[in-house]
Amino acid sequence: MIVRILKLGAGLTLSGIKALPDYIRDYYRLKEQLNGQTQFPIKGFYPALFDRYAESGHLVKHYFLQDLYVAQRIFNNNPIRHVDIGSRIDGFAAHVAAFRPIEIFDIRPLTRQIPNVSFRQADLMALPPNLTAYTDSVSSLHAIEHFGLGRYGDPIDINGHIKALDTIYEILKPGGTFYFSSPIGPQGIVYNAHRVFDVSYLLQLFTPRYEIISFSYINDNEQLFENVDWKTDAVKNNFGCLYGCGIFEMKKISNSTKPHDS
Repeated sequence: MIVRILKLGAGLTLSGIKALPDYIRDYYRLKEQLNGQTQFPIKGFYPALFDRYAESGHLVKHYFLQDLYVAQRIFNNNPIRHVDIGSRIDGFAAHVAAFRPIEIFDIRPLTRQIPNVSFRQADLMALPPNLTAYTDSVSSLHAIEHFGLGRYGDPIDINGHIKALDTIYEILKPGGTFYFSSPIGPQGIVYNAHRVFDVSYLLQLFTPRYEIISFSYINDNEQLFENVDWKTDAVKNNFGCLYGCGIFEMKKISNSTKPHDS
C-alpha cells in the first residue's frame, strides 16, 4: 500500500515537473500580451501543473461509466420512488436528479441543498426506523465495499457489507429493483479503502433473495460490457478482472428469506 502511494505521488510530481517550464513560459507570454492593460490584471497565482498533460476530462475509474449506465436504467424503469445509499452525489446522484427526485441515505453529512435531492444521514449497517418496505427502487454503487472499514467514520465491522445488504433488503418492497455495483476480482480487503468481491461470492449472497435481471461489468481496461451471461465459467475468474466493477440489476423476490447471519 505504501509503495502504491509513493508511485502515485511520484507520478504526480513528474507530471508537475514536466509542466513547470511551460507554466513559466506561458506566464511571460501572457504578461507580454497584457501589455499593461488593467481590465484583467493578474491577481495572483494558482499553479495548475497537473492538468496540462492529462486527458480531456478526468474520468474517475469505474464511476463515470457505471453512473451513466445505471442512471439510464432508472430513467427507463421510472420507479415510483428511488433511494440511493452511499453513491457519489457529484456523479450518479446528480445524473438521476437531472430528471427525477432522488432520496439519499449516507453516514456522512450533507449540508448543501440540492434540487431534486432529499437527504437523510444514517448508518445503514442497521435498519433506520420506519423504513421497512419503504421504496420500490434502491441503488448502491461502489459503496457497500466500504461499510465497516472505518474510512468514512463508520464503526469497524468485518460484516459491515452483509449488514448493509440486509438493511437494503428490508428497505426494498417485494418486487422492487436493486441496482448494485462494487469492485470485482480476487476477493479481499484493501485496508482501509475497500473490499474487492469475487463474483461467485456476490451471487451466493444475491440469488436466494433476488432475481438477477442483468449483470454487467467494467473490466480492468475501463470497458463496459452490458448484460453478460453470469452463468458461464467466466464467473470463476471474475471475467478476467483483477480490479473491475460488477453491476447488478436485481428484483426482490419476497420477504420470506431470512437475513444473512452476521
